[in-house]
Amino acid sequence: MSVLLLSARACEDPVNPDPEEPKAPEAIWLSADELVYTTSAAGNLPLTVKAPARPKLEIPSDAKGWLSITDGTFKDYSITFYINASENTTYEERSTSITVSSSGVPSVTVKVTQAAAEKPSTPDTPTAEARSLDSFFGLGWNMGNHFDAYYNGSWAGAKEGYPDEEVWGNAKATQATFDGVKAAGFTSVRIPVSWLNTIGPAPDYKIDETWLNRVYEVVQFAHNSGLKVILNMHHDENHGTTNSYEWQDIKTAVNNSAVNEAIKAKIKGSWTNIANKFKDCGDWLFLESFNEINDGGWGWSSDYKSHPERQNAILDEWNQVFVDAVRATGGNNATRWLGVPSYCASPDFAKNMKIPTDPAGKVAVAVHFYDPSDYTIGETQYSDWGHTGESGKKASWGDESHVNDVFGMLYSNFIAKGIPVYLGEYGCSMRAQSNARAWKFYLYYMEYVTKAAKTYRLPCFLWDNGVSGDGQEKHGYINHGTGQPIGNSSAVLNILKKAWFTEAEGYTLETVYNSAPKI
Repeated sequence: MSVLLLSARACEDPVNPDPEEPKAPEAIWLSADELVYTTSAAGNLPLTVKAPARPKLEIPSDAKGWLSITDGTFKDYSITFYINASENTTYEERSTSITVSSSGVPSVTVKVTQAAAEKPSTPDTPTAEARSLDSFFGLGWNMGNHFDAYYNGSWAGAKEGYPDEEVWGNAKATQATFDGVKAAGFTSVRIPVSWLNTIGPAPDYKIDETWLNRVYEVVQFAHNSGLKVILNMHHDENHGTTNSYEWQDIKTAVNNSAVNEAIKAKIKGSWTNIANKFKDCGDWLFLESFNEINDGGWGWSSDYKSHPERQNAILDEWNQVFVDAVRATGGNNATRWLGVPSYCASPDFAKNMKIPTDPAGKVAVAVHFYDPSDYTIGETQYSDWGHTGESGKKASWGDESHVNDVFGMLYSNFIAKGIPVYLGEYGCSMRAQSNARAWKFYLYYMEYVTKAAKTYRLPCFLWDNGVSGDGQEKHGYINHGTGQPIGNSSAVLNILKKAWFTEAEGYTLETVYNSAPKI
């Protein structure tokens, strides 16, 4: 029994028969007089406080948007708090003083300082090798949900898989459409086109003449208005559906060489037909291979994440087939500019793409920009954007520093190395002008992103699906039939013109940043 008793006692904490009771401090003691966050990143720092009673920490009201406190346990007159700072997205250092109080003794303060975010750097003067298309394209407009619209779903019946320019709600395009686009300040237009079931069977892949002739007619309308034109192949991509007419199925092609070869043959045949139709058009016409090729996971599928190089390699092959097919038709197609998208048309995946071999040396990279997507194309639950936006009222990512990181990467990785890049699509779902707060931040987003694109020499094409009103996926700016502004879009279009075309010394990306809404 004694052995068991001794073992039990050995497991217990030793007891000091005459412990010394800790004495209450006569003043507040702090482990630091100042807490310094040396970078703009979010973080937390410990602060130990000794006091005669449980201390209280008070953050000034003007700092509660970026500082918070994690509580600790008060024991033996001592407690350790953690002072949490959110990311500083401003270009100025910020600081405040936290008041520490305890009953019966004078209060003290601890200063908290956080470093500023790095200012966006304007690209260096381009080297002799650097090439861009900013002066060629300028500010562009997308005629979206138009020629890329098609019959789909059970309601479509016999028409399923056939494109139609009116099926998604837009009116037929006219010469007035593009006269209005030009009058609004745009210098280029991107005309997305779905070909789908208008492409005939192998081996000729002849395209329905009525559809091809109508596309040609509308491209000429744009040219007549003095606009540069991008023409592409848009919704022929397959994003994981069982629809046979969405024939560019990269998910199957990556695992089945026969399927991949069949798709490449169809790319070659269809683009040969399209290129021959437009062979007589001058260098004002720019051909773009595809839109947003991916397996339906938009870069997040397990197949892509586990082996991204496999699907990237397939898309590289398809882009090369496109370039070879267009160049082989000769005439003006031998030397016109061509565009090829990255996987999903995402800037993030552009770094992994292989630029096609081209005897003319005139291939540009196409990417799209809708960051942060939960602000630009989500449910519009956020009213704010940028460094002056309020936490909880804006997305948790995608502020100005992100814009500059992405555009700076595109400039350094491509433009500075002689490979032009353009934003084939960008924009943000319309906000209601009656909501003053949301409207101000919306205009600020559109101005900042457009000015950043200009700064980094990225021609940009506003996405316009013709849908009026405000809210999710409402991107209507110009009536596709009349060319007249939709609703209150003129205010937005004027902001875009200002951001792209203003060359005044006092109007820079930094001054736009400094003009952000202050609410």
